[in-house]
Amino acid sequence: MTASDKPIASLSLDLDNQWSYMKTHGGTAWQTFPSYLDVVVPRALRFLEERGLTITFFIVGQDAERAENRPALSAITAAGHEVGNHSFHHEPWLHLYSDADIEAEIARAERAIEEATGRRPEGFRGPGFSISRAVLATLKRRGYRYDASTFPTFLGPLARAYYFFTARLSKEEREQRKALFGGLREGLRPLRPYSWRLSEGTLIEVPVTTMPIFRAPFHVSYLTYLAGYSPALARFYFAMALQLCRWTGVQPSLLLHPLDFLGVDDGIEPLNFFPGMNIPAATKLAWLDGFISVYTRWFHVLPMGRHVDLLGTMKRMREFEPDFSADRGEPIHAVG
Repeated sequence: MTASDKPIASLSLDLDNQWSYMKTHGGTAWQTFPSYLDVVVPRALRFLEERGLTITFFIVGQDAERAENRPALSAITAAGHEVGNHSFHHEPWLHLYSDADIEAEIARAERAIEEATGRRPEGFRGPGFSISRAVLATLKRRGYRYDASTFPTFLGPLARAYYFFTARLSKEEREQRKALFGGLREGLRPLRPYSWRLSEGTLIEVPVTTMPIFRAPFHVSYLTYLAGYSPALARFYFAMALQLCRWTGVQPSLLLHPLDFLGVDDGIEPLNFFPGMNIPAATKLAWLDGFISVYTRWFHVLPMGRHVDLLGTMKRMREFEPDFSADRGEPIHAVG
């Protein structure tokens, strides 16, 4: 099957740094901004180059603003990849910010990313899939082409419960994070790309794809978690998810994270709490190779921006009015 015969799909990587995982987990050790970008970015770029893939890296502004990270980040665009905005402070409670703070957060990250990479981001993904009407309005005003912050799954409350069980959080921090990963109604959101209808205009939304019908996640970190129990189960699960996408006409958007490329032998002890960080990097890379090989065999895989370009050539997308409660538990309402 040639690329032109395959259904369209996209691939992106949320470039969450070591400090951002530590910050979300609780404690203060993250405040020195420990980083693994000098290890993970070259490893990811090499992996992608060997497979002829171009993807989108969603970069955290705090990392882009630090001089020691500039060589790694500039290598991303030098290799021909796209960059997106992943906020400045990487706080999954971004939806609780005031309008002015949201504007400042997105603008500061945007400037830092452009200075570090030479490219202005045209897409955004909220940390921890955080999203609000104010975030979307800010993106539209600032000229962004798309958002990629929705994650249509019913498993958000379960993921949040596991997170609270394993994290070291104060009562105040738990309150701040009470909407992390969203509520059950997140699973009712569309899987196909659509447009948000805003007073400022329309903005394309490209969801992080979950399994059609079941709405179970299949981003690579979840597949790696399954592979830790049974690689065969993980392969079967991923193949089933992709087959359901093909049967239902969903163009998948697959998500990577840095820890998909890192393992126990990389010696990042503060992240030992994270599932899969007890596995050697070579083993995880072999699993990743298997997942990506299937993905590229069944789909024509593009970066997010190119995926959005092709959406513009398709029939008119459905439009939805943003409607978010404080806990992000309200559904969105179709208006066209």
